[in-house]
Amino acid sequence: MYHRSINLSNHLQQGKVLIIYGARQVGKTTLVKQLLAETSLKHAYFTGDDLAFSADFGKCELPVIQSIVDDLDLLVIDEAQKIENIGTALKLVVDHFPEKFVLVTGSSSFDLANTTEEPLTGRKNVVTLYPLSFQEIARNSTSYEAGRRLEDLLIYGSYPEVSISKSKSEKENRITEIKNSYLIKDILEFQLLKRSQVVMDLLKLLAFQVGNQVSTVELGKQLGLDYKTVQRYLDLLEKSFVLVSLGGFSRNLRKEVSKMNMYYFMDLGIRNAVIANFNSPDMRNDVDQLWENFLFIERIKRNAFAGHTANYYYWRTYDQKEIDLIEERGGQLRGFEFKWNPLKKPKAPKAWIDTYDNASYEVITKDNYREFVMA
Repeated sequence: MYHRSINLSNHLQQGKVLIIYGARQVGKTTLVKQLLAETSLKHAYFTGDDLAFSADFGKCELPVIQSIVDDLDLLVIDEAQKIENIGTALKLVVDHFPEKFVLVTGSSSFDLANTTEEPLTGRKNVVTLYPLSFQEIARNSTSYEAGRRLEDLLIYGSYPEVSISKSKSEKENRITEIKNSYLIKDILEFQLLKRSQVVMDLLKLLAFQVGNQVSTVELGKQLGLDYKTVQRYLDLLEKSFVLVSLGGFSRNLRKEVSKMNMYYFMDLGIRNAVIANFNSPDMRNDVDQLWENFLFIERIKRNAFAGHTANYYYWRTYDQKEIDLIEERGGQLRGFEFKWNPLKKPKAPKAWIDTYDNASYEVITKDNYREFVMA
């Protein structure tokens, strides 16, 4: 078992609901049960799969709510998005029993967020749990040992059960099972989509476009869908923590390109399982895409664990100048170019340095990535 960087006790607050979001199988339930094993608070653990509890809690009847929480200090509901009227029910708990601690988890933000956004305005704290970060792996071993696992992370990703699997075949089987059993389960369950193969086909197309601007019109043509349907699917895949979008940065130059998004996979194991390619980096022609995806997602994790709020963009111009990632934080613009080969170190685009006075530029390679992904 890995020690995670998130300490849930630090986020619990009386009179507010702590919502933990994260994809299936990233360790939300394990983290919650670890908290319950260590806490002195009197608690009860329920799950949205418990039909009797879900029916009672979803009635939103104050006497029923009171009977559930009356003797408790801490109420925990796992997979809360499965409970009808969950937002209203949680609002009743917070408003009428403000001395209670409440913790809920959800595998998708689109359903739980939609039902809790208005009822819990000003009444919630939100934490996102990601697959294991390089930083967490290093802290559970050493930075050197984590570095030796770098190629495995590029190929099999960092879901906890995949990471603890011993052999490459075990890792491949486990991440494939996660892809087949959990990947789009939330979308199919909560959005009543019947065309699961279309979603998988969309993911395959995106897997080959990592690091490139994505046209929803072109995707629609390839899939036989209108672009609005593609946009809806992309939104659902983001809110179920399969994809992360990156928009273009544009402030001062008319030649800056910013209308189309790029899409990255939250976990590279899922990306490789979608295209059924688990070859090692030295046998692939997409290693630069893997490296770019890995560094962007690890940077998000790193900043989240450090408590840093940042905006992320790519930068492109019509005359083919580009920077892979722009991070805007604390009034500073930091440009990062990602190169798997340490010998490739392009210079900062002149237009970038000349146009933005507070901008920096750095090339991240296998030789210097640790500081970039570790707080």
